[in-house]
Amino acid sequence: MKLIKATDYKDMSKKAASIFAAQITLKPNCVLGLATGSTPLGTYAQLINWYNDGDLDFSQVKTVNLDEYVGLDGNNNQSYRYFMNDKLFNHVNIDKANTNVPNGKATDKQAECDRYEALIKALGGIDVQLLGIGNNGHIGFNEPNKYFDKGTHEVNLTESTITANARFFATMDEVPKTAISMGVQTIMQAKKIVLIANGPAKADIIYETCFGPITPDVPASALQLHPDVTVIVDEEAYATVAKKLGK
Repeated sequence: MKLIKATDYKDMSKKAASIFAAQITLKPNCVLGLATGSTPLGTYAQLINWYNDGDLDFSQVKTVNLDEYVGLDGNNNQSYRYFMNDKLFNHVNIDKANTNVPNGKATDKQAECDRYEALIKALGGIDVQLLGIGNNGHIGFNEPNKYFDKGTHEVNLTESTITANARFFATMDEVPKTAISMGVQTIMQAKKIVLIANGPAKADIIYETCFGPITPDVPASALQLHPDVTVIVDEEAYATVAKKLGK
């Protein structure tokens, strides 16, 4: 596991984007694992800038997203399909048919989970997976648990995650309570993983992820077992980590 300190959010985003840009350049038909939330926005904006400059070609790229809320379709502006279209796909020359997000409106949730897992395998696996991290250590929507979740599955979101997501909805009642998410095992099967986090609020969980015990109480701690993980944090997050390490 490689821990990289960026100067600020912009620098963190650029460092992460450079890894994805290199993957696209080296393998134009690569499979990118993508994430939603506020943290990746700068990374996607940088990729769009490089595309507009003529430095990147997304025409052969395929993507799979980590998760989607149950009950929301792609036209809902709080769905993760809508987010990806709005923040990245609509601004580059990617074929939307090659972009994949779990179907939150599927009537048979288990069948959708099985379909998504099979899709990832059929694509040949994920070349680079982007991750954010929740304050409780969740990656995707893999919440703290008694065990590490394996394949793509339906998740009951914790109260802390529901509360954190409430700012995006008009009322608490509108916040989805379940989601379809890649499992920890699915994430761990990506060839390379890039985790990004910024701000002092993420410092403790980054320390636990990188240096704490490997435990399903901190789902992201499983990343310690992966052979190629890059964690990129800003100075605010790194300062607390460094202090705990005695640096």
